[in-house]
Amino acid sequence: MIEAAEGEVFLRADGHCIYRDDYVKKSVSTLLTTQSKNVGGSQRYVAETPVQAGISIAVKSLLGSGGAKYMDENYEGYADTVFLGCFWTRDLKEIEGFNTENITNQDSELNLRLYEYFGESIYVSPEIKSWYYPRNSYSGLFRQYFRYGRGRFLTKSLHPKSSPVRGLLPFLFICFLMIYGILDLLTGSTLYFPIFALLLGLFFIGESFRVVINTNQKFKQEIWRSDDKVPGLFSRWIHVVVSLVVMQIAHFSGFSFQMIKRLLSGKTGW
Repeated sequence: MIEAAEGEVFLRADGHCIYRDDYVKKSVSTLLTTQSKNVGGSQRYVAETPVQAGISIAVKSLLGSGGAKYMDENYEGYADTVFLGCFWTRDLKEIEGFNTENITNQDSELNLRLYEYFGESIYVSPEIKSWYYPRNSYSGLFRQYFRYGRGRFLTKSLHPKSSPVRGLLPFLFICFLMIYGILDLLTGSTLYFPIFALLLGLFFIGESFRVVINTNQKFKQEIWRSDDKVPGLFSRWIHVVVSLVVMQIAHFSGFSFQMIKRLLSGKTGW
């Protein structure tokens, strides 16, 4: 599509989303006024089921978003990547478009190339509004984040210096937990791993409750998009806990899988 495009502006719109009527207008006007290389809005989550509600709230936590600026609905300014995007076609052709070997992290990888070519040039505007429906099952969420983990490894391999640290954190932290647990099991003196694991579990539970409470007042207006009964606080809390755990484990699994595949086969692609 990029090779065939003849217009000055190339705008991306994905499935699983709904868009405000002025989405295209706001995207193009922001591209013109900021003279950036890519502009987009925040990734706003909405839900029609309790599982989607849990995921939509989970990404409000640092554990779910990794601190990505484009996940903050109120943020405006430059970032390392953006949800979807509106580009100058000539720039996409100059950097040879999306990397088709990277199936799930191709947007972030492209934005890193834009940054490396042109400097700070990815702009997030809260005026560009779309709403994303997440996966509707935990098996679907696991598969999605497993693929995210694989994509993050490939992006990190291609851009070792400019890739954001947040893409490494699930892998590094779970590796730390595994090494810590094994050392505690094998060494003669206790390293208090069970106590640490308990405190970690309590932290996940507490952080989940915090984001549920923080979103409670506006949950029905901003997140819930179904005529069904609104999930209760306890239901949302449980779904947030499960969502956060699934995200971390799936991302770690995908990252590890791609790393092992690279070591065994030497292949650099998917």
